[in-house]
Amino acid sequence: MSRKRKKNGGSTRLRKSELVRHIINIFRENPETVFNYKQLSKLLTIKSESQKVFINEILYELHEEDYLVEVSKGKFRLNSRGGFITGTITREGVKTFLLPDDGGEPVFIPERKTNHALLNDKVKVFLYARRKGQMPEGEVVDITERAKDTFVGILDVSDNYAFLICDNRVLTTDVFIPKNKLNGAKDGQKVIVKLMKWEPNMKNPVGEVIDILGNKGDNNTEMHAILAEYGLPYAYPAEVDAAAASMDAGITPEEVSRRIDMRKITTFTIDPRDAKDFDDALSLRKLDNGLWEVGVHIADVTHYVRPGSIIDREGRDRATSVYLVDRTIPMLPEHLSNGICSLRPDEDKLTYSVIFQMNDDAEVKHYEIAKTVTRSDRRFTYEEAQQVIETGKGDFNEEVLTLDRLAKQLRQRRFDQGAIAFDRVEVRFEIDETGNPLSVFFKEQKDANKLIEEFMLLANKTVATHIGKPGRGQKAKTFVYRIHDVPNPDKLQNFSLFIKKFGYNLRTTGKQSVISGSINQLLDAVEGKKEQHLIETLAIRSMAKAVYTTENIGHYGLAFDYYTHFTSPIRRYPDMLVHRLLERYAEGGRSVNQQEYEDMCRHSSDREQLAANAERASIKYKQVEFMSRYLGEEFDGVISGVTEWGVYVEIIENKCEGMVPIRDLDDDYYVFDEKNYCLVGRRYQRRFQLGDAVRVKVARANLDKKQLDFVLVE
Repeated sequence: MSRKRKKNGGSTRLRKSELVRHIINIFRENPETVFNYKQLSKLLTIKSESQKVFINEILYELHEEDYLVEVSKGKFRLNSRGGFITGTITREGVKTFLLPDDGGEPVFIPERKTNHALLNDKVKVFLYARRKGQMPEGEVVDITERAKDTFVGILDVSDNYAFLICDNRVLTTDVFIPKNKLNGAKDGQKVIVKLMKWEPNMKNPVGEVIDILGNKGDNNTEMHAILAEYGLPYAYPAEVDAAAASMDAGITPEEVSRRIDMRKITTFTIDPRDAKDFDDALSLRKLDNGLWEVGVHIADVTHYVRPGSIIDREGRDRATSVYLVDRTIPMLPEHLSNGICSLRPDEDKLTYSVIFQMNDDAEVKHYEIAKTVTRSDRRFTYEEAQQVIETGKGDFNEEVLTLDRLAKQLRQRRFDQGAIAFDRVEVRFEIDETGNPLSVFFKEQKDANKLIEEFMLLANKTVATHIGKPGRGQKAKTFVYRIHDVPNPDKLQNFSLFIKKFGYNLRTTGKQSVISGSINQLLDAVEGKKEQHLIETLAIRSMAKAVYTTENIGHYGLAFDYYTHFTSPIRRYPDMLVHRLLERYAEGGRSVNQQEYEDMCRHSSDREQLAANAERASIKYKQVEFMSRYLGEEFDGVISGVTEWGVYVEIIENKCEGMVPIRDLDDDYYVFDEKNYCLVGRRYQRRFQLGDAVRVKVARANLDKKQLDFVLVE
């Protein structure tokens, strides 16, 4: 009969890797304490003399690595030369990292050492001494700034207390809520809770209900919950709505006399069929000099919204309209966005315009940036304008066809100069009056969309160049630019290596026009293929993100040296800033404070990203809701993502994405190969590769987590 083994002692022998891990943890838990091998053996309940000798050897190895300091013969303590560092908390899957403020290498933070720090919190971290070949590690010692102190979840109410159950990707523990802090909320409701207290020795934070969103599963509740999760507003303060309601259009003869009157020139808008905020219109006429006059007319929002006003402060804070799957949350109150400022047909409107004179080759011979008054003759939907382009018949067919011809020449010239054609298909839902998704459809860019896009791009580029390139001997004044940096060479190279698995090639070196031309050829080549969406997504990920800034470096994706956002002031605050700066400088005003505008640019870029995340979350929610009716059914898909916790699969027919958890791949032990975007079975070497075609069955649809789970069909 064999002897009973004692944990970590007796005849039990720990492997070297386990011993090293235990020893490192002891030193980290006690960074100021000195230990010798005997003390460590006692703490680890190791009695074997050979293992004690082994511990002593490990101590000297860690000393040679400069991880430990030998304070006297055989006695060691942690080498704390790492010191302190500040940065922002980020997460990759279930792991936590610090992104240092100085732009250095990410620092791994073990879960028990986060000190309750949450995603995007600003923190101070103690760096452990770094071991050779290992990434830096540390522990949070102070949370200097919480990224957010309000959280959305479902209430679980018992007799004497309650808890807020959150998505564990946002908050890894539930929030304790005293009974007197429920403020009328009931069990099972979705609510917003504000954190009141979370001391280091407390497992759960303490919070208070500050808003009741409604019953779980109700469409309005779920959409408001998504907005609240990202810190985005879902209602307008009453005083802001009241301030907007008190305004009128104010198009007086005096105001018209200060502007160019273009009301008698053929003018129309082209927008999505469900749009209400028409912030741009086009006009066209043939001039006596043989040139085409094309007017790009933009709602003169800043005529009504004055700097520092209550509406301006609200707009600056929001920075952008938010477009969820079933609604728009406007940046400005609806009385302005859908009423006074909206370029509705058969109504006089105050506009800020870029008026071009162009020849038949779409070459700009002259332009003027001016305050105008306009009157739209027709409101086209994209579908209606597309019908005119395709048939040559319909309202204002000559004007529409001429603008389409000029736009196509502008577009071709842009690509010849190195622009990239990211015309991605967007997933949209047909939704009933209760918010229930009835069907999926795909929104594609057609000629009517591209017509509007080209003239908006031309206006934005012209305005940015007008200020950013003022002429010989003059210094450019502070301005708001929309920039797009060159791709990261490593990301581009990795992308190039990946697509070779599909038989595609990509140039990653040479002139910008050569690289962008190669990307365009790739995007053309994958069109209609099963891997199209995957490769388009990865191509975009290899690019930098476009942002707002006062420091111009040009726009790589558009191949423009100067670019800004001027054409959508109803829905983007940076466009309002551009309008104000244009007017100020046109009147001879001095350059504004650059740092003040840089701060507003950064805020607008951050809010834009939050809005995009919320839009994706709302689409994901509707995808899960839509697919919940297909539980147990099979679909063809393509592997769209590979992680250490499973593979993501996108269904080909509707682009709904779900995950096959690694726990369900039970035919082998799978290891994540990050470099090759695949999971590999250790025993049988079966591979699940990004882009592989698979057949899946819908296993689970979790609306709370916005998560679809699939199982593979062999």
